[in-house]
Amino acid sequence: MSLAETELTIGGTSFKGVYIAILLSLATTLGGGVWTASSLYGRLESVESRYIPDTAPMQEQMIADKQELMSAIKLIEAELDANDVSQLQGKLSALGVNLTTIADQQQKLLLIDDNVEDLEKAIEAMKGTVTKAELITQNVAKTDATLKSIKREIEDLWEGMDYLSNPLK
Repeated sequence: MSLAETELTIGGTSFKGVYIAILLSLATTLGGGVWTASSLYGRLESVESRYIPDTAPMQEQMIADKQELMSAIKLIEAELDANDVSQLQGKLSALGVNLTTIADQQQKLLLIDDNVEDLEKAIEAMKGTVTKAELITQNVAKTDATLKSIKREIEDLWEGMDYLSNPLK
């Protein structure tokens, strides 16, 4: 059963479902508008009927509170003068200078730390180079020993050839 097929018959007049839905939505909208207007009107009447109290006692109390506050401020100022707070400014400026110096020194330490890291990398690279050099030196030492023995053999061969060519010498 759909809204288009629904029919309502009142007093011999037949109303279709669509017209009923339109009529119902208009009636609820009008009812909501009347209710809102009534509520708003009631609120306005209640605001107008309220009694606004006299503010003179509150103003007198505020003046008294202000005077108490001023006397408290004067008392605090007297205490600050008695405790010689003016010296704190010099101490605070000295602390500020110390903090600035510490921050500068920390920056220098960070730079040194970076340099140390670079040096560590360079040392690791040098270790590799030294290892290669040691291997080459070992190879050179072996080659040198081999060359000495070959040189010795060549000299022996030349001496033998000299002896064979001139045995009386």
